[in-house]
Amino acid sequence: LRCSCRRGGGLVQSGGSLRLSCAASGVTFDDYAVGWFRQAPGKEREGVSCITGSDGSTYYLDSVKGRFAISHDNAKTRVYLEMNNLKPEDTAVYYCAAGLGSCTVLREGLYSDAMDYWGKGTLVTVSS
Repeated sequence: LRCSCRRGGGLVQSGGSLRLSCAASGVTFDDYAVGWFRQAPGKEREGVSCITGSDGSTYYLDSVKGRFAISHDNAKTRVYLEMNNLKPEDTAVYYCAAGLGSCTVLREGLYSDAMDYWGKGTLVTVSS
């Protein structure tokens, strides 16, 4: 998986927007769940959003609902995370990940162990 940022790179002011993309190489995401996770300095990794390729169902962490949107391209070779109204607390390294089947959400949140493939990570910095 390749993980990258668009729209101004990884540094943005509070209230700004960024779009992250996750690209598959040689496969499509039809049979996969693709999730975005993030890890801020000194904090545990958390699942931010997920989309299930087979039916398009989505999951969002409560703190990003209404601000972030996850989607596929038509070919299902890319997954995008559109991040709007960014806040300093969104600052973290963001990772995309994929696993067969559907997004798995437990009481604690998006289940990272269900993901088999991980991108390198992209630093998103939101300045106040």
